[in-house]
Amino acid sequence: MTAPDPARPPCADVMIAGAGIGGLTAALSLHAVGIRPLVLESSRRISPLGVGINLQPAAVRELHELGLADELAAIGGQVVAHVFTDRYGTVRYSDPRGTAAGYRWPQYAVHRGDLQMMLLRTVRERIGPEAVRTGVRVEDFTQTPDAVHVHAFDRTTDRYEHRTARVLVAADGIHSRLRARLHPAQGPLRWNGVTMWRGVTETDAFPRDNALFLASDERNAQFVAYRISPATPARGRRLLNWICAVPTGTPGPLAGDAHRNRPGRLADVLPHYADWRFDWTDLPALLAGAERILAYPMVDRDPLPAWGEGRVTLLGDAAHPAYPSGANGGSQAVLDARVLAHRLATEPDPVRALAAYEDERKAPTAAVVLANRELDRVARARSAAGGPDARRDLERAAAAHRRAAGEAAALNSRPSY
Repeated sequence: MTAPDPARPPCADVMIAGAGIGGLTAALSLHAVGIRPLVLESSRRISPLGVGINLQPAAVRELHELGLADELAAIGGQVVAHVFTDRYGTVRYSDPRGTAAGYRWPQYAVHRGDLQMMLLRTVRERIGPEAVRTGVRVEDFTQTPDAVHVHAFDRTTDRYEHRTARVLVAADGIHSRLRARLHPAQGPLRWNGVTMWRGVTETDAFPRDNALFLASDERNAQFVAYRISPATPARGRRLLNWICAVPTGTPGPLAGDAHRNRPGRLADVLPHYADWRFDWTDLPALLAGAERILAYPMVDRDPLPAWGEGRVTLLGDAAHPAYPSGANGGSQAVLDARVLAHRLATEPDPVRALAAYEDERKAPTAAVVLANRELDRVARARSAAGGPDARRDLERAAAAHRRAAGEAAALNSRPSY
């Protein structure tokens, strides 16, 4: 991370809407270069919610630069391969990942809630408890030549408040209110017709602790599973994150609240996997072992030609929501945060700094969105098939995703942000 220019005052007062992974990493990165952030989170209480996510080596490297190597190792498990199989567990292709693929940094699988709480705790320890305000929803903004005026609603007092900052960063997620304000003609999210049921089960059963398994059948249903707890947790068992993804409708835009996550039911997902067999687990029992199941539509958006406007920009899922196929969404938010802080620290004019940030991040994140679409299509269609043609297609899709996410040689040789 580049240090700020001591000859000028730091670009202070960056307001961040959203205390997710991207927003909290942005706060830590800004603080590290002498810029004072304030995070406004609409939820009254930040709880360790969610399921498993993967952090790619590029993001792990940046979190290490923030001094979080030990904290990451304490909450996550390394992933060294993505293994593509059919519904009987027959391996069709294995793609090396993390240190096994030549990266100097690992790929981690972690519980999203554990990662968010670790980042929140670090923000409060390093910057102060006042750095994150909960129960405050950023609703709108106006801009003048010298500032951005933020209009927010305090859900605790039921009152509106108005704040002034030099920069506003919308890190408010896939349903971003501020993105809709910046891009009123964007339309609804793009659905590929697939519903995902996700859960976390504590179990001893798993064939390889350090691999992500992706199985498909001839009907294009998928089952994904990977560990999200460290190698030797005190409880003696491991948390297994699982995803069941099934085509359930016609692809197209999702209107109204259809794009929202909702509680899932075991009875809805089990019939799709009645004839699946793995030698390492009883799949129905594994799914039934989850404390709760969440149902999600698999959605993304086409890449934007521009993210923000003036002193306002987007970050993470607010900027570039993608299918989870490449296990890269949280990682891209971390990289956004690091580049944002770097540009604000090295460019005196906030407007030019945000333009440089977007110029640096638009192309690679757009490539990830498109590569995830292709990887989802190929994995769904070809993992169930045997033969050299299926393997070749899987290899090509995996290679395209690696290029989009960052090759080992390029990452290993370039400096950190």
